[in-house]
Amino acid sequence: MSGVEIRELETFLVLAQELHFGRTGERLYVSQSRVSQLLRSLESRIGAPLVERTSRRVRLTPLGESFLADLRPAYDTLRAAVEGARAAARGLGGELRVGFQGTVDGCLGRAIALFTDRHPDCAVTIVEIPLSDPFGALRRHEVDCAVVLLPVAEDDLTLGPAFSRQPQTLAVSARHPFAARESLSAEELACCRLIGIDGGAPEYWRRAQAPALTPGGLPVPAGPTVNTLQEGLSLAAADRGAMLLCRSTADYHGRRGSLAFVAVRDLPASELGLVRHRTRPSPRAEAFARAVTEITGTTGITEITGPAS
Repeated sequence: MSGVEIRELETFLVLAQELHFGRTGERLYVSQSRVSQLLRSLESRIGAPLVERTSRRVRLTPLGESFLADLRPAYDTLRAAVEGARAAARGLGGELRVGFQGTVDGCLGRAIALFTDRHPDCAVTIVEIPLSDPFGALRRHEVDCAVVLLPVAEDDLTLGPAFSRQPQTLAVSARHPFAARESLSAEELACCRLIGIDGGAPEYWRRAQAPALTPGGLPVPAGPTVNTLQEGLSLAAADRGAMLLCRSTADYHGRRGSLAFVAVRDLPASELGLVRHRTRPSPRAEAFARAVTEITGTTGITEITGPAS
């Protein structure tokens, strides 16, 4: 990197947030002139200005904007790696709070057991989070990481690993015409009212769990909306609508005599992902992510892209 120093990069990142040399110096505990010096050194290494500074305002140049977009995720990953190594060196104590939606399957249970074996001084608390708010508990610092249904397209969160890819099933009342079927096509969803998720979750996420159209473009009638899995199962049992679930959740609840679970062909598979803060990495959460990666045989951090239209 042609001798680029981490302090230069940190100065640029803070200045890009503050857009003020004085406040940047205060945050970094250096003088305003030192901020200017570090910025000039970085710009000299790059070969072009990253910041425009006038008597009235400070703003990033187009190159600065592009550099910031590339630098931020790389810096966050580097910082998380350093924090993870420091945590491994000193051991992890305290508490890890893991949020989850639906049920804790065997894969997640094994990951928790592996994490506990490696870090016996760190207690693991399991916190159920509502379907209607998959990311809120993480943003409110109520949990350190969360296992949620995909997709995830949140700029402030890191996704990975993704795991537990399974076919989708439809939960219906035992009295429903579909109840005696072994499977149905995705196009037949147009014949039932689909239970949706209440409005706290992002629109793209809610649509993924309860699509408005079949793959062939047929409209799917909207049923009632719910906050929790149990609410959805209760409404399905009362024949108020049908609810899409992953295979493992259907198997877990499969002994309920009031419900039937029917495989749905031609739908994208359901998948879970472990989500953490991007800007506030937690050594405990990163260590847990490594445990999940080992148990699931997946590849770790997944790049988050923007929500589908």
